[in-house]
Amino acid sequence: MGSMNIMLFHSTYGLRPAVHAAADRLRAAGHQVQVPDLFEGRTFETVEEGMAHRDEIGRDELLRRAVLAAAPYSDRGLVYAGFSFGASVAQHLALHDEKARGLLLLHGTSDLEENASADELPVQLHIADPDQFEPHDWLTAWYLRMRRAGADVEVHSYPGAGHLFTDPDLDDYDAEAAEQTWKVALGFLDSL
Repeated sequence: MGSMNIMLFHSTYGLRPAVHAAADRLRAAGHQVQVPDLFEGRTFETVEEGMAHRDEIGRDELLRRAVLAAAPYSDRGLVYAGFSFGASVAQHLALHDEKARGLLLLHGTSDLEENASADELPVQLHIADPDQFEPHDWLTAWYLRMRRAGADVEVHSYPGAGHLFTDPDLDDYDAEAAEQTWKVALGFLDSL
């Protein structure tokens, strides 16, 4: 049960209060947390606006910003984590970082490259069930691909919760699911 270095990526809403609150919760449990701002100060009220901004910047540029944010810390062995779009960024970085210690995905996953390798990487996913952004067929395929890549995957689903159910400022919020997520996630981090 050591202190982890965690790189926590925001959703398409941007770096909102809930992301800082999550980072504070992780810090209170003894972890060191970096919260990069991939949108350079912009935040959004709706998921549509956020996604439009994300697409405007482009995936390559956002990944470049994420890699630059992580670079100063990656030697120590990072745990990559993120919310929704941020989870897909975290997954991408973790699979390209052989020193990654773990991957904590909240409300999102990402496609895997054909040759992706995640040799014994501990992965924990927390997802609403159903989730309009992460359909069951997709999640099944994702799970099988992650296992094939060598990751040690566990999935926790929350029936009836909204997509971004850990964010108290959104309609998606589900207090019970959020508390359960943090409890399980902190246990996961302690196990790394």
